[in-house]
Amino acid sequence: MVAFVVSVIVLGLMVAGAGVYRDRCPADKDFTWGEAMLFATYVFMIMFWVYGVVPHQWLTWADSELNWRPDRFLVGPSLPWTGEQGIVEWALPFTMTYQVIRDVVAVLIYLVGIGGNAVLWKKWQNRGAEVAEPTPTSEYGRPLVREGAGT
Repeated sequence: MVAFVVSVIVLGLMVAGAGVYRDRCPADKDFTWGEAMLFATYVFMIMFWVYGVVPHQWLTWADSELNWRPDRFLVGPSLPWTGEQGIVEWALPFTMTYQVIRDVVAVLIYLVGIGGNAVLWKKWQNRGAEVAEPTPTSEYGRPLVREGAGT
């Protein structure tokens, strides 16, 4: 559990570091070759971490400490109207093991990673683009000026 939690914390710190750099970097900056290679390596490290290390640590934790094996079945509580079957067997007409749940969580980790990629790419592309507030205008289309603000 510790390795999985630490891997998620490290991922959060790496993404936060990229966010700090994104906020400080102007949109019209010309990158040198060295800066581009350094940041590309950093982004590759984030992708390696989110698609390689975090799912691996999850699968290792689920296999070892949680003991989610293919021979462990998900069994629900027995309810009076389900007879000898538990609620899960009554509601789901198929067998579900803990290994299936483990793999579904791994897929969710990948989906969160891919969604995070899209969000961070969009934020990087839109950096520096400030939304200009519309200035109030008069009936004739001229901008309104506060009294005493102009000379």
